[in-house]
Amino acid sequence: MRLLMLGGTGFVGGATVAEAVGRGWSVTVFNRGVHGRVPPGVHRLRGDRTAPDGLAALADGEWDLVVDTWDGAPRGVRDAARALAGRVGQYTYISSGSVYVASPPAQVGEGAPTVEASADATDGDYAQCKAGGELAATEVYGERALLVRAGLILGPGEDIGRLPWWLQRVARGGDVLAPGPADLPVQYIDVRDLAGWTLDRAAEGVGGAFNVISRSGHTTMGELLASIVAVTGSDARLRWTDPESILAAGVVPWNDLPIWIPPGHEFRWLQERGVEKAYAAGLTCRPVADTVADTWRWLRAVGSVPPRAGRPARVAVGLDAEREAALLA
Repeated sequence: MRLLMLGGTGFVGGATVAEAVGRGWSVTVFNRGVHGRVPPGVHRLRGDRTAPDGLAALADGEWDLVVDTWDGAPRGVRDAARALAGRVGQYTYISSGSVYVASPPAQVGEGAPTVEASADATDGDYAQCKAGGELAATEVYGERALLVRAGLILGPGEDIGRLPWWLQRVARGGDVLAPGPADLPVQYIDVRDLAGWTLDRAAEGVGGAFNVISRSGHTTMGELLASIVAVTGSDARLRWTDPESILAAGVVPWNDLPIWIPPGHEFRWLQERGVEKAYAAGLTCRPVADTVADTWRWLRAVGSVPPRAGRPARVAVGLDAEREAALLA
């Protein structure tokens, strides 16, 4: 199988390349060539799709499938898809559950309305860019466009720092602000499970949109934090705190306390999406303890969360120590 990876050195792209190499596939990556490394044997083409003639390196060659992780202006997906038309059998676009119109009902399926977007747009917020990217891929490839609407992505290589923040915080020990309730369902996808499912379906020529994320409740905040305590060997004491008091103190879910979105919050739907279509198409998700252990092993090896390859830095996640101490007091 011949894979063209647009990107390939970031979090999801890197995991997808590693999965394809492990399968013995022929892998080509296309990126600017200024960040990260690729595994031995991977062919690297250099170019910047935002620059004039930036896709020139893709003028020749044929591939069975392409995977595109682009989260910039939709025109970047449109231009790449058009440049490859007739020379790639299937186009997979790594999208996001953020494309849905805000606050849909729980267990929303792939047929729910998405935000207004355009395949020709040169800017937009994250949801508009991802929705526009979907339109661009579908415009060129039709039923041969696979739209992977991922949710919260965790695992080794994470370049945002949500799970790494919790690992490093718990590893420091002491009293840890644990946002309740402990049985709060958490919905996420391990990056390696995402990569494996994506390549399986792309190789089969599957098209259409899929919510690719675990079932809500695949783990809970309690199980997640307990796994972190166990894998780090920390003496940390989890201080479970009601969400009402945390919110009253101005703490922002998802950012100040990564992964956590409490019951009733306006963005709670982000961890309550319907996933039956993806599971029916073969999605399996490894236990949270494996994701936590492997991410801790990787984090200790690299020392810190890497910068996001080729993209602007995001606002740092996690409470600082002084603010956490004040909340605990």
